[in-house]
Amino acid sequence: MVIKEIISKMTLEEKARLCSGKNVWETEDISRLGIPSIMMADGPHGLRKQYDKSDNLGVNSSIPSTCFPTAATSACSFDRNLLKKMGEAVANECIEHDVDIILGPGVNIKRSPLCGRNFEYFSEDPYLTGELGAAFVSGAQGKGIGVSVKHYCGNNQEKLRNKVSSVIDERALREIYLAGFERIVKEKPYTLMCSYNRLNGEYASENKYLLTDILRDEWGFDGVVVTDWGACNDRVLGLVNGQDLEMPSSFGINDQKIIEAVKNGKLDEGILDRTVERILNLVFKCKNNDKSYSKQDNHLLAKEVADNSIVLLKNEGILPIKDESVGIIGKMAKVPRYQGSGSSRINPVRLENVFDCLTAQNKDFIYADGYLLETDKCINSLLEDAISIAKKVHIPIVFIGLTDSYESEGFDRTHIDIPEAHNRLVEEIAKVNPNVVVVLSGGAPVSMPWIGKVKGLINSYLSGESGAMSIVDILYGKVNPSGKLAETYPVKLQDTPSYSHFPGGNNAVYYAESIYVGYRYYEKKGQEVLFPFGYGLSYTTFDYRDIRLNKTGINDNEILEVSLTVKNTGRYPGAEVCELYVKALNPAVFKPVKELKGFEKVYLEIGEEKTVNIKLDRRAFSYYNVQVKDWVVESGFYEIIVGSSSVSENLTAKVFVHSHKEVPLYYDKEALENYYNLKKDFSVEDFRILYDKPLEPLNVKVKRPYDYNSTIAELSHTLVGKLFVRAVKKQIKKTTTDVLMQRMMLATLMDLPYRTLMSFSGDTFTKDLADGLLLIINRHYIKGLKKLLNKKKMES
Repeated sequence: MVIKEIISKMTLEEKARLCSGKNVWETEDISRLGIPSIMMADGPHGLRKQYDKSDNLGVNSSIPSTCFPTAATSACSFDRNLLKKMGEAVANECIEHDVDIILGPGVNIKRSPLCGRNFEYFSEDPYLTGELGAAFVSGAQGKGIGVSVKHYCGNNQEKLRNKVSSVIDERALREIYLAGFERIVKEKPYTLMCSYNRLNGEYASENKYLLTDILRDEWGFDGVVVTDWGACNDRVLGLVNGQDLEMPSSFGINDQKIIEAVKNGKLDEGILDRTVERILNLVFKCKNNDKSYSKQDNHLLAKEVADNSIVLLKNEGILPIKDESVGIIGKMAKVPRYQGSGSSRINPVRLENVFDCLTAQNKDFIYADGYLLETDKCINSLLEDAISIAKKVHIPIVFIGLTDSYESEGFDRTHIDIPEAHNRLVEEIAKVNPNVVVVLSGGAPVSMPWIGKVKGLINSYLSGESGAMSIVDILYGKVNPSGKLAETYPVKLQDTPSYSHFPGGNNAVYYAESIYVGYRYYEKKGQEVLFPFGYGLSYTTFDYRDIRLNKTGINDNEILEVSLTVKNTGRYPGAEVCELYVKALNPAVFKPVKELKGFEKVYLEIGEEKTVNIKLDRRAFSYYNVQVKDWVVESGFYEIIVGSSSVSENLTAKVFVHSHKEVPLYYDKEALENYYNLKKDFSVEDFRILYDKPLEPLNVKVKRPYDYNSTIAELSHTLVGKLFVRAVKKQIKKTTTDVLMQRMMLATLMDLPYRTLMSFSGDTFTKDLADGLLLIINRHYIKGLKKLLNKKKMES
């Protein structure tokens, strides 16, 4: 039966029901019409399937699956082919466990290193983000498993993520925050997940400009737009503006709103039919595939990803280790930090740690804990044991980093420090042994007050279930490190571009830095950094030579072909990432100094050389012109820069690009002087001029009457709200004994809009109960009690 024929036989009630989940993870099925349900599950660096039809796993349980390195880690591979293989592997596990859609990849930009969910995202750079995200999508969907690219758009912080308005100027929106999504849409993802937050005043789940004008009309997306779980605000407005599937179930509440809107003429049934058609296309596109994959193969692939992603940041001739005596210091060598916390937390099939890996290889070492994972405080007895070992060995290897309590979905960091006990451990060991090697774990940049006192630094990020073996192999030279940083490491938090404007107020956050995110900011400002974007060392050396352009002048509709030769001139086989940046030499509009527009990773044996070819299209030379609402190329000379990091200019060449459409300069250079020269911090007034529209207030006074978009934190200022929060806290403690999970759940709860409680509480928190409590909170006691009594009467 064709889809349009199925729709013609559906009742209005069935159509409305199909637009909401059946439960937390499945879509509705309608058996009389042969419409099956499909299942979704969390990603993005592995399968987290909580609900199983046969086992009925609990809310905090999930099936064992391969925990691959997180996106913050795998992005450092700069390897499209590897991300494609990872997408295929995750898809194979989805097939094995009857999952149709994996929720990922996460492609939000790392605006600030403080975002608690940065470990789930690829990069500060939109080009790298788009290329790697597209590769993952291609791999997964090539196996017949759909993806849900998330979170569209402007979800760059956890604080008040369900309500805050991300205020972003049009050019930054297009060049930085939408560009990764735009690239991935070319791979035709089955679904795209809209974010919780508002964008320039409108919820992403009902934002016509995002969902219809850009996504569908301009980019040609023909898949399903699914809400992030609980992100639906106005269900009917969402339908009108391009939101298709609400997840999880609304338990009939929003179904009824859709039905009423059609009956009273507020919603054209043709719009509903269009949405139902897209959902049915998705349902019937998902198919059963052959179940065949090897857990061991996936475990080894997870190691391959880690091998290629771990970054060697410092090496003063100390690595790789040969026959020297070694001390392994730090509890993280035994209890690894290998993934982040929150909805992406995987139950690994098999987890390795450095201590056991070394023992299995019969490596000779002595060990000390050095610190406790449960506290930031230095324990003198543990520190003394570590110092004693450091005095006895040639190379003390210290394992430190961000512990679980420091970064998680649900809350942002407030600083970029690691636990004080970890910092002090490095400092004290460096006093007694000059050959310190640090192995750092964590999902985001950190400060390093000891960096000048250590000889070696390996950044393992969050390297997945096989990451420990990768660390060992890199330490001992079996694997030559080839990872490059996908984000800049600042010297201190105050140096970051969004420092004065993160996380904003209780109503809005201003993206005042505009296009100057990450290295675009640091280079333009001339700001010293700890480690630059694209940086990473190797045990071997590479020579770049013979850059060639196919033309010295092109029209903007032509392809520029760049070629160069790279040779391994060192003593080890290894891989090098060739990074290509484009620099406008005399731009009339404000721009970063240069931007990444191409990269290739090449593996070279000792003495081997290869030719690297990179093609640049019109987009590589374009900026988004807000006046003509299009991508525009300025005629002029551009420098092509190829190097091993964003600050390395190994090879350069010039090309003249002629624009077919010259556009007059529309910026007031004097009024926007700070965006041209970055001489001072961006002020609200600077941003007001650039934004060129009235700014939403950062803060609004919270007072009665409270509504369905009031947060639980706001409601907690009332007596009923306090009692409610107290009851929920008790329930959270009953649900899990994991302290970090409790913290994440509580932080998430306090920022939740009141309306979302109905999505996550099932039949226990009904519309009547919600209405009644809200009336009481707003001091309409009699009306509220009547609602509650009516609910009880209906139940009886």
